[in-house]
Amino acid sequence: MSVTFFKSAGHASERATKIYLAGPLFCEAELDFNRKLAGKLREYGFDVLLPQELGLDVKETVASDGRGAYIRIFDSDLNALRGCDVLVMVMDGRVPDEGACVELGIAFGSGMECFGFKTDVRTSEYGTDNFMITGALKGRVANDAERLRDMINFAVGTSNG
Repeated sequence: MSVTFFKSAGHASERATKIYLAGPLFCEAELDFNRKLAGKLREYGFDVLLPQELGLDVKETVASDGRGAYIRIFDSDLNALRGCDVLVMVMDGRVPDEGACVELGIAFGSGMECFGFKTDVRTSEYGTDNFMITGALKGRVANDAERLRDMINFAVGTSNG
């Protein structure tokens, strides 16, 4: 028996492609970067879901729920991911964010189209990025928002921006 957890991207003419933006969100620099990237993608006509805008403050949730915070945060992000058409993973940093890696795995395993966004020149393996991450992204990693827009439009058959 097959169970479908995610929407099909075959809706291009009906509404904007909904992007789940996966990436680190634990300091002001990361939060600001995410907001700027989401803003650019929104300018192109995409509907962007930014987990930091879901109303769950990580520090506050951990302070109030302690070890149970992971359940609230995981459930919130997973439910948000299920409502999206594609995933964009921010890959900047010495290594990619662990939570974003889990979100990528869930999205890829569910058949969702996945893309990387990387402005950082650092790499982790043999002068390239982690092979498992790059494989799940099908090598689709952009280093500017225009290229990312074009990759997404090509993959899902839309013409945003």
